[in-house]
Amino acid sequence: MNILSPLDWTIIVCFILLITGAGLLMSKRAASGWDDYLLGGRKLPWYLLGMSGMSKWFDVAGTMIITSFLFMLGPQGLFVEFRGGAVLVLAFLLVVAGKWNRRSGCRTEADWQIFRYGTGKDADAARFLAAIVGILAVVGGLGYLVKGAQLFLGMFLPFSPTVAALSLVGITTLYTMFAGFYGVVITDLIQGLVILLCSVIIGIIAWSAIGSVESLGATATAVTGNAGWLDYAPAWNVDMPEAYGAYEGLILVMLFYLIRNTFSGVGGGSEPRFFGAKSDRECGLQCLLQGAVVMFRWPMMIGIAVLGIFFVSREMPDAAIPQEAAQILKEQHPTIRESQWVGMVSGYANRPEAVDAALQADLSRVLGEDWPEKLRLVGYHGTVNPELILPAVIKTELPVGLRGLLLVAMLAALMSTFDSALNVASGLFVNDIYRRWLRPKASEKECVRASYVTVPLLVMLGVWLGLGAHSINDIWGWLVMGLGTGSAAPAILRMIWWRMNGWGVAASLFCGTIAAILQRALIPELNEWFQFLLMGTISFSAAIGVSLLTRRTDDATVLNFYRKTKPFGWWRPIRSQLAESEQQAILRENRTDMIAIPFVLLAQVTLFLIAMLVVIHDYAGMLTVLPLFLIGAAGMWWFWWRPLDGMEGGGRHNTIQSSK
Repeated sequence: MNILSPLDWTIIVCFILLITGAGLLMSKRAASGWDDYLLGGRKLPWYLLGMSGMSKWFDVAGTMIITSFLFMLGPQGLFVEFRGGAVLVLAFLLVVAGKWNRRSGCRTEADWQIFRYGTGKDADAARFLAAIVGILAVVGGLGYLVKGAQLFLGMFLPFSPTVAALSLVGITTLYTMFAGFYGVVITDLIQGLVILLCSVIIGIIAWSAIGSVESLGATATAVTGNAGWLDYAPAWNVDMPEAYGAYEGLILVMLFYLIRNTFSGVGGGSEPRFFGAKSDRECGLQCLLQGAVVMFRWPMMIGIAVLGIFFVSREMPDAAIPQEAAQILKEQHPTIRESQWVGMVSGYANRPEAVDAALQADLSRVLGEDWPEKLRLVGYHGTVNPELILPAVIKTELPVGLRGLLLVAMLAALMSTFDSALNVASGLFVNDIYRRWLRPKASEKECVRASYVTVPLLVMLGVWLGLGAHSINDIWGWLVMGLGTGSAAPAILRMIWWRMNGWGVAASLFCGTIAAILQRALIPELNEWFQFLLMGTISFSAAIGVSLLTRRTDDATVLNFYRKTKPFGWWRPIRSQLAESEQQAILRENRTDMIAIPFVLLAQVTLFLIAMLVVIHDYAGMLTVLPLFLIGAAGMWWFWWRPLDGMEGGGRHNTIQSSK
């Protein structure tokens, strides 16, 4: 059944044509040179880069999974999403990592290896493996996005979720392939404006639908079984469905992910919008804008979770209903795997007339006469599938026109994340494998043409991975805790430890990545905590051990790196070679940065929380959290904003040439 009206379809088609046209219009500019294709010629203003960053992090798969946690937990779902959805790495990018990467003058993450470790065999090995691991991470991310698109689009379109996802991926691939980073940024701006408009509208609709915070709490408890749904401070233990039991110890989960984000934040920022920024100041400004606008994601997601609670309360008030429906389907398909569940359910819902009469009768008895629509929400484990609350709300709770507009916003979120990832991965392959090993004398025009071939190949690998995943939460957990942690040590240690060398990087990347892949293949159900501990131990042990056992990088190379980037950490043997005045200037900057980070984190988290509390009418809670936000904002102003212009290398017009 097609639930989209002609007006909805018109909005969607016009949006796709606008995005594709805007992206392709940039193809001529992008084709003028490799720096233009990969980094926008290092000329793009901070506000465009900030909006692009917001759109990149506003992905549809992430929005679905975060909405599912807010549906299950209420505002406390924010603390589960310390693992990535709350973008805590933004605080580190804003204060330190963004400017460190810009100062390098590099083009890609793998370029860093030459800048940091020189031009010997160890640096070459590090560069090659960094490129391979970076590409694998992007392919995994593409698979995550494909899985999210499959789940999301399957709720709306009257044909296979796989076909729908591949169609959208194909359109995004087209303009990204030809327009490069120019196309990414321009299309992200359009997509970001649509997303912000819809975020405000959904927040207002949800706020208007709530009678009182007390009545919302009672309904939420009845639907989710969580008596603490209205709580906004993290609890030691929360009630979670079977498939999400790993998150029940909420405070421990929150602290665990906070530590993890600290590591990844310090080692992050190796992406085109920082490499291509005009100055240190503009690195900070784009992050500030990004944090301000990504805040609107949270009132939208809590709004959708609230509307989803009202919908489930009305349509499936008894928890036994989805449980019995799932059992009926499993009896019909006793060997079905979790990764096949959504496709099977969508097939029945899209073509109910083709379903066996006896099965129709059983489903109608449990779910009612409108069983095809309710069936979409039935999860593999016999509960309402929380990952499908977002598309269910768009489909059932929004009027014609607005439904199409919000669907466009979600498509925009998917496309903006997808195109950014493709741009990074194609840059890694062409710049650090093709140009370094296969065609060292390749012209800039040839590099651009090589990316035209690379992009579709990467997409095909991502599609293959995404279609085999059980759920978006499943693949996201492995990307962050498995593959991400397995490759984390080199990114962190290169910034904070003078003794790290290229062989340590190569060993760490090789061992950590192989371990993550083997874990995914042999023990896919391994808890995220154990993934983090296992991969982290392997990655850091290999990095530190091999670095200490092999010859260190020459002092001239390390000193050049340190003087340019000015990172904090264990640098005394290198720092002591500088003049006393230069040493003190770097140490002052480091101290101010380290003091600023906790204030930025506090301001960011409380801002997201305040926005959600306003939507659910919890004004008392909002007033309780507001002083914490003001403390964070004041500390951020004093320790980050005030020194921004006076910082060495942080001026408005300071530029750095490419290191290549």
